[in-house]
Amino acid sequence: MRLLGGVIRPYSLVLAVLLLFFVGAALTMLLPKVADNGVSVLRREGVTQPDAHNSFTIIMQSYNRTDLLLKLLNHYQAVPHLHKIIIVWNSVGSKVPRELWDSLGPHPVPVIFKEQTVNRMRNRLQPFAEIETQAVLMLDDDTLISAFDLEFAFSVWQQFQDRIVGFVPRKHVVTASGTLSYGSFELQSAIGGSGDHYSMVLIGAAFFHTSYLQRFAAQPPAVTSLIDETQNCDDIAMNFMVAQHTGAAAGVFVRPVDMRNLEKDGTSGFSGMWHRPEHLLQRSWCLNRLASIYGNVPLKYSNIMVSQFGFPNYANHKAKS
Repeated sequence: MRLLGGVIRPYSLVLAVLLLFFVGAALTMLLPKVADNGVSVLRREGVTQPDAHNSFTIIMQSYNRTDLLLKLLNHYQAVPHLHKIIIVWNSVGSKVPRELWDSLGPHPVPVIFKEQTVNRMRNRLQPFAEIETQAVLMLDDDTLISAFDLEFAFSVWQQFQDRIVGFVPRKHVVTASGTLSYGSFELQSAIGGSGDHYSMVLIGAAFFHTSYLQRFAAQPPAVTSLIDETQNCDDIAMNFMVAQHTGAAAGVFVRPVDMRNLEKDGTSGFSGMWHRPEHLLQRSWCLNRLASIYGNVPLKYSNIMVSQFGFPNYANHKAKS
């Protein structure tokens, strides 16, 4: 037999058949395994949890938002370097959705529900025994941040492990009377000159070192009383503590590419506390009370902004919190 002017010899056909056999066998090994019911099952053989030294733990406090919580848990399961998720269940008296979550498993990242006996804002700042990582990512229960943003921010935190590395900057402003006022990042620079500055990074979307949880637990009783009295300001207190400890700016601002507030997607009807009319006034009051407790204002201004894609617009930070 001739083909394109050449002659196919018998031994050539044998080699070609053997080659096709081995290639087919190799490709078959890569196909999904099929369960007894005929459904293809994708498996990741030998996959284990990330090394605790190169991963982080999410702490998310949840109150009356089970629908959003399940949506966020599903989203964050895909985040690289995530070791564990701890849900601080502040819906006292309501059933924890543990059975529902487990029934939809298995899940690649363990989720631990910590039921609380009292609904306190500072419950999320406990040094939970289940934390094995050096890094903690604290998240509000209505905040969705892309896996790409979190992976990038975690790499930034690894370079600034003594800081709060997060996505929402805020500042304190000293008024003409000498009192402190709480403001947003977009306000005119508090220290003059061009550009903008911040002095705090809110912990509702931020990485920080696990040791700060132990350090926070040792804060003066006046600090915890202030937080319990207002159900507010634990994030301001954390920035005071970190700035006092390091002698430097408490936080590093990472500009997010895709960060969303899902509050309007919830069906519970519960609105975040930042909607309260007294919220911003209360936070200014907290600044002055903390300055009195500490005997100084350790907060320092910074204009460092780490961005993946050029310079930001500040639309993501218009919501006051």
